[in-house]
Amino acid sequence: MINAKKLEEIAQQVANALPPGLKNVADEVESKTKQVLQGQLNKLDVVSREEFDVQTQVLLKTREKLVVLEKQVAELIEQSNQTNE
Repeated sequence: MINAKKLEEIAQQVANALPPGLKNVADEVESKTKQVLQGQLNKLDVVSREEFDVQTQVLLKTREKLVVLEKQVAELIEQSNQTNE
C-alpha cells in the first residue's frame, strides 16, 4: 500500500507552491493532486517497504527450509543407494 502521509506531503508542497492569489483554490488543488497521485501510483506494481521486508523474511525462511530438505533428500538417496548395493 502507498504511504498516505507521503502523498499528503507531496500534495501540500504543490499547494504551497501556488501564488498568493490562488491560495483560495489551494485546498481543491491539494485534493485533486492527491487523487491523481494515488490513481497513478495504484497503476504501478509497487509494494510498501514494510510489505517488501516481510516478504524478504518469508523468502529467507523458505530458502533455509529448502536447504534442509535438499540435504535430507540427498541423505535418503545415499541410504537408498547403499541398501541397493
